[in-house]
Amino acid sequence: MMTSVDTDLIRVLADPLRLRIVTLLAKETLCTTHLVEETGAKQTNLSNHLKVLREAGVVETEPCGRYIYYRLRPDVIEGIAGQFADLAQTARATAEANLKRSCP
Repeated sequence: MMTSVDTDLIRVLADPLRLRIVTLLAKETLCTTHLVEETGAKQTNLSNHLKVLREAGVVETEPCGRYIYYRLRPDVIEGIAGQFADLAQTARATAEANLKRSCP
C-alpha cells in the first residue's frame, strides 16, 4: 500500500489558474488563444503556467500551423488519483484497526 503522494505534482495542481487550465483541457484540446478567452488570464501569464504544466508532464503539446494545442495527459491525473485512493485506503485500514501510538 502506497501512503505518500507526489508533492511536486500537488504543488503544480494547487495553483487555481493551473487547476482551471487542467479542468478545461480535460474537456477538449485547446490552444493558448482559447485558454486566454476561457480564463481571462493574460497570454504571458498563461504561457508561464502552461510551461509549468508541460514540465511536470501534466499536459503535452501538438503544433498546428502557427498555433500550439495543449492536451491533458489523463495517465498523470489517474496516477495522482490512484495515490490519493491508496492514501484513503491506508487511512481507512488504520481507523478500522484503531492503530495509534501510545504517548510516552
